[in-house]
Amino acid sequence: MTEFSDLGLSPTTLQAVADTGYTTATPIQAQAIPVALAGQDVLGIAQTGTGKTAAFTLPMVDRLASGRAKARMPRALVIAPTRELADQVAASFEKYAKGTKLSWALLIGGVSFGDQEKKLDRGVDVLIATPGRLLDHFERGKLLMTGVQMMVVDEADRMLDMGFIPDIERIFKLTPPKKQTLFFSATMPPEITRLTKQFLRDPVRIEVARPATTNANITQRLVKVPSSDPKAKRLALRALIEKAGIETGIVFCNRKTEVDIVAKSLKVHGFDAAPIHGDLDQTQRMKTLADFRSGALKILVASDVAARGLDIPAVSHVFNYDVPHHADDYVHRIGRTGRAGRTGEAYMLVTPSDDKGFDKVIKLIGSTPEEEKLDLDYSNAVTVKREGDRDRKRGGRDRGDREERGGRGRRGRSEDAAETPAEVAADAPEALEERPARERRPRRDREPREPRTVAPAPIEAEPRAARPERPERPVRGVQPVRDRDDDDRRVVGFGADIPAFLARPTPGVAKANTDN
Repeated sequence: MTEFSDLGLSPTTLQAVADTGYTTATPIQAQAIPVALAGQDVLGIAQTGTGKTAAFTLPMVDRLASGRAKARMPRALVIAPTRELADQVAASFEKYAKGTKLSWALLIGGVSFGDQEKKLDRGVDVLIATPGRLLDHFERGKLLMTGVQMMVVDEADRMLDMGFIPDIERIFKLTPPKKQTLFFSATMPPEITRLTKQFLRDPVRIEVARPATTNANITQRLVKVPSSDPKAKRLALRALIEKAGIETGIVFCNRKTEVDIVAKSLKVHGFDAAPIHGDLDQTQRMKTLADFRSGALKILVASDVAARGLDIPAVSHVFNYDVPHHADDYVHRIGRTGRAGRTGEAYMLVTPSDDKGFDKVIKLIGSTPEEEKLDLDYSNAVTVKREGDRDRKRGGRDRGDREERGGRGRRGRSEDAAETPAEVAADAPEALEERPARERRPRRDREPREPRTVAPAPIEAEPRAARPERPERPVRGVQPVRDRDDDDRRVVGFGADIPAFLARPTPGVAKANTDN
């Protein structure tokens, strides 16, 4: 075990670390901090929950302790894929830099530009941001990145999943080429490896564990649900939560609509649960996370927005309500428990329709989790048929059904998530009062009504004044069609019906005819 005092950190930084209660560095911290302090580029790969945030925050505080920031020109830049992760990095920086005069700013979406611009105008040493909001400030002319000395990309593989790689490439081109760059991630796909070769200069590769491996402190189990019906899955989830006796837990779903439905179902059955996903207001998301961190909230129902990088040490259980679309997400999800040397438990609900995704997870982690038996009667767990089921059986596709990509995916109503609040409430019949059937009232005989009489319109006392005729004008060069008194002639081609405008005499033509 390596002590923080052996890593070359300054006394001020060591005191800040001691105030947080940590004395021993994790493997990724022990290997990355000395390299980062020396000014070399770092490519760090480690399991989630092993302290990667402190591995780049502590050397950043030491290296920036001497110097002063300029207006709109940050000296260090930290890029995070999600707002929650960026906010967590900001909290860590504030904690470790409290003994210095370093300033920082958090640039994320969902909050006003005004407050962020005020901080940029005063000048900040460290800028912690998501790619989209960072580029928004740059395009507004409120930010210059030519003074960046140190740049960190956290959860680099998540940047790839969320489609941020073009933004990352643009940000790299806007920063000086001689800066120090640190890449940290739990997995390292080939696309990220190509990116590191393009922008990192002779990086030191630090790999403390095989990529995409799970933490040994986490006990993994699976629960087989015989039906793919969402009502059966919710029944199994509730039974599992009650059996596990959790302190705090996170339930992961693949879709945002499913997050809302599962959270509402748990609330109906008396569980202390709240949803969090990319469609919610940022203020609500931050409040929900704060309640979960403090213990005021027991169960967090989340999409993959909470699967990456969130450091909540007290999480005792993780439940995969849905088998993740990507096997790597399973590693990140269960990594929310068993953090900082603690033990944790992870469960995954598997239905007959999850065979393909489940096989990918097993292939990735290299083992099959132990099966957890639940003595449940699924016979009554049948969801009411909904409109659109017939189209889905024919092979129709839900156009809006896309997995969540950092809030950019659209809100689709999938087959499992197309339930109404009434169907969710049907999970708890004891919470609803049975209403008696509405009796049909006998039809009473109606008396015939008297016919309505309409009064005739009043006759005008005097006829309206005749419309004065327009003065006749001779028309030159026009052949006469008919004389003024030739009203009985019929126009050939219209049959027996003559339009009124043709039957009306034309004063100008008639005058020209009389002149001849």
